[in-house]
Amino acid sequence: MAKQFPVVVDNLAFRYRDREDLAIREISFNANSGELLLIAGASGCGKTTLIRAINGLVPRSYKGDLTGQILLFGEDTRDWKLSRISQNVATVLQDPERQILGTKVINEVAFGLENFGLPREEILERGDWALEQLNIYHLRDRETFNLSGGEKQKIALAGVLALNPSILLLDEPLASLDPASAQETLHAVRGLVDQGMTVLMVEHRVEDVLAINPNRILFMQEGEIRYLGSPEGLIEVVDYHEVKLPAEMVISRAAADPPPQPLQVLPGAATSSTEDHDPLVSFEDVRFGYDKDTEVLHGINLQIHRGDVIAVLGPNGAGKTTFVKHAIGLLKPKDGHVFVNGLSTHKATVAQIATTLGYVFQSPSHMLFAPTVYEELAFGPKNLNHPPDQIKKEVHEALDIVNLSDMEDDPPLALSFGQQKRVSIAAILAMRSRILVMDEPNAGQDYENYMNFMDSILQMPGFEAIIFVTHDVDLALIYANRIILVADGVIRADGPPQEILADFELITSCRLVPTSLLEANIARKSKLTSFLRAEALAHV
Repeated sequence: MAKQFPVVVDNLAFRYRDREDLAIREISFNANSGELLLIAGASGCGKTTLIRAINGLVPRSYKGDLTGQILLFGEDTRDWKLSRISQNVATVLQDPERQILGTKVINEVAFGLENFGLPREEILERGDWALEQLNIYHLRDRETFNLSGGEKQKIALAGVLALNPSILLLDEPLASLDPASAQETLHAVRGLVDQGMTVLMVEHRVEDVLAINPNRILFMQEGEIRYLGSPEGLIEVVDYHEVKLPAEMVISRAAADPPPQPLQVLPGAATSSTEDHDPLVSFEDVRFGYDKDTEVLHGINLQIHRGDVIAVLGPNGAGKTTFVKHAIGLLKPKDGHVFVNGLSTHKATVAQIATTLGYVFQSPSHMLFAPTVYEELAFGPKNLNHPPDQIKKEVHEALDIVNLSDMEDDPPLALSFGQQKRVSIAAILAMRSRILVMDEPNAGQDYENYMNFMDSILQMPGFEAIIFVTHDVDLALIYANRIILVADGVIRADGPPQEILADFELITSCRLVPTSLLEANIARKSKLTSFLRAEALAHV
């Protein structure tokens, strides 16, 4: 009798209803029981479309033309209802905001089990087990609305784990997680695979997933499979500019290539006409809580100056996003003051602050609303009364920076999550604020795209300071000249990357994990004046 694979995809192709080009084409592969298949590739290459086809959302919810065949345990799913597919296939979506429905954490985790009509005792037992698997049982009775993006990501995964599916589809499950949580999640997934589950994981953090030994890697480009095989084989064929590989591997390869050009960071700060040294933003003993009984920020004191490129790092739920939302006036301190250009945010409107400070939200669904990408980007400059000719120039320059020049007429919400994130970044770039604040700028982004747009953003002449919240230690290492570590609502450390990130005891206490690039820099520290990307280390 022929072997029956849990998943068979045969010559699959799909075109979205409102798009001219195929999103995926000629996709064929099998996935085995007890296999972890890593699906990698650039943003917009078709990874999420493939996942949607396997879980039935394409073409049932996302309309279009589907050809080819998908078999689950030997049965064609073409005529199956979504409810039947969901009994075999569980999915964690790329954006947890779109998946969470329950008001309380335990209600959210129990939602799928309730739909299967299981007894209450079993539902609670399996829900608690899933929370414990991900080390988030302490969130059990919290309201989902007040959770951080990373905590929401874990809750969405817990709700799926509780279902104990035969096939698990994970779309960027690490995108919003702090490094320690990402490691814990990966090891939990590996444990499920070792118990016989079939897991297909879409993930840009290829280097992290390599640590748990995926059985195979499927690499996509422009809607097609370009590689399917062992991890060792991918490392041999992939361009290190496209996929983030272990640092020493990149260093050995890059030695034969020309060294990268040095960046001229924040030229607008160097040419500022302002004579004094007053801070752009000041926090004075800032305290805040979302309700009267719980304080999230505890006495924050710091200043942001011209020329600062600040990476804000720390665990999920530490208060990082709450901290930066105070800088732009979206949140007001319960005690203390935040001053932007000397004006208290208690007195300034968000619109007034926006002329100085632009903010890219963690989730693009919190920002995007316009019918086209062009209109999305033009909205901010129009409201800041920029002249029409200037708006057109600002929009096109912003689209160039985020590599979306060919999509100005597309609906933003029809794009992939990674592309939506770039649209949200471009929308703020087009406003030409003096200070740029980005929350998780590389979430959902492929390595090449986010390195290119970070290079471009840091060299834009208009910015005087940049702040980015991130869980990516390497992003902070390469681009920041100042690290702020936030944990439990307080500033644990504030200083240069060479000082903060080299203190492994400190960073691991904040749930950060030393990376291969950090270790490569520290191994060469006697030859360096600052931390460098792997391509530059190759020429030290």
